Amino acid sequence: MGKAQHEDNKVKQKTSEFSLVRVKSTWKRRLGKKLNKDTAGCVSAAKIYESVTEKGTTWTVVSPITFTYKVTETQGLLDPSNDTLLLGHITDLQQLEDIKKSNKPIKRFVVTDQEVYKIYGPKITKYFEANNVLYKILALPTTEENKSMEMALKILDEVNNFSLDRRTEPIIAIGGGVCLDIVGLAASLYRRRTPYIRVPTTLLSYIDASVGAKTGVNFANCKNKLGAYIPPAAAFLDLSFVQTVPRRHISNGLAEMLKMALMKHRGLFELLENHGCMLLDTKFQADNCAYGCKAASQATRIAITTMLEELAPNLWEDDLNRLVDFGHLISPALEMEVLPSLLHGEAVNIDMSYMVYVSQESGLLTEEEKQRIISCMVGLELPVWHEACTMELIQKSLQDRLKHSGGLVRMPLPVGLGQAEIFNNTSYEILHRAYKKWCDELSVSSDGSSDH
Repeated sequence: MGKAQHEDNKVKQKTSEFSLVRVKSTWKRRLGKKLNKDTAGCVSAAKIYESVTEKGTTWTVVSPITFTYKVTETQGLLDPSNDTLLLGHITDLQQLEDIKKSNKPIKRFVVTDQEVYKIYGPKITKYFEANNVLYKILALPTTEENKSMEMALKILDEVNNFSLDRRTEPIIAIGGGVCLDIVGLAASLYRRRTPYIRVPTTLLSYIDASVGAKTGVNFANCKNKLGAYIPPAAAFLDLSFVQTVPRRHISNGLAEMLKMALMKHRGLFELLENHGCMLLDTKFQADNCAYGCKAASQATRIAITTMLEELAPNLWEDDLNRLVDFGHLISPALEMEVLPSLLHGEAVNIDMSYMVYVSQESGLLTEEEKQRIISCMVGLELPVWHEACTMELIQKSLQDRLKHSGGLVRMPLPVGLGQAEIFNNTSYEILHRAYKKWCDELSVSSDGSSDH
């Protein structure tokens, strides 16, 4: 065996690099060094490398793919005079001009959550009719329990019947994170990729699901096991939707905001620590309180900016060391285990709460910092402990993490307020001591609440 490998290494190999040049309606390859100035504007960013050996030829294709998408804060998105929902995703000014001049009616297929439709259905309908849009609105029960391939296929069946132009007529998703995830996956499958637009209606989807590229559905009792990295053409963020969300769901969104604060931004942590209760009370609505405008916009912008800083260079998760995975090592299994009793952000917060104890037990956080974080969580009305989060579930989650993260646990942990690092060598002893202390201090009742 060793000898055969040794001989293979001696096989003569000739490798050539080819650029691709557009000539009229076709592409021609040219040896890398044989390009002239006349072809400069017609050269693709893609390259073909051809390796020839006695055994045959291998072609290696390097084809850079660039996705451009917009995340836009707006107001009055469903005001008929605001054309953002219809045209705000278009980046080509000539295309925008052509659409505005055209007599051809705009077509839009909309998927929304049933509960969202009960509140905003008449407003959405009025918006499209005022703008002479040919539309179809599909209202579905987009809950975590229904987040399945079956629902994605139901959407695709309706999209197919509606007959969309896959280049110019994006599918619009209006709802929470589950709705945005399912519609994103359906759009990525239809005709291999149909553009879609995200309109988040919950705080959690506003700062989390809207700003990245991930789509997905649950499969084999695992959260988001089927999915694709296909960002929307645009995400349009209107905080006024959040005013109709129940208080518990505001708190749910604050968990993901707190995640970014603990990982990257001490100022955001202090804002949540000092004004979290007010943000809950006012539901992030500026006109409900004199300071509300500043705190709400500051908190959401910092959360979105820090999230984009982490996602933009790593949309496809090629780098598995991700600070945004904080709170997501144990929570997927916990969430699926107790479905539907915990919301996503609540499960994430329980995971974060335990990891804060791990961090303190590892000497990365002081006792005072740990107490401040837990007190902040409680102030945001988030659960900090749950009886279903057993040591067995924690160990199994971390073992699964090893399988899917290149053999390393890649555990993000806070190393201060607003700072974090990735760790691969946290011992079982530390995990167990942290777990015992976590349970002793926070398990004051068995319903997942704490008066810490």
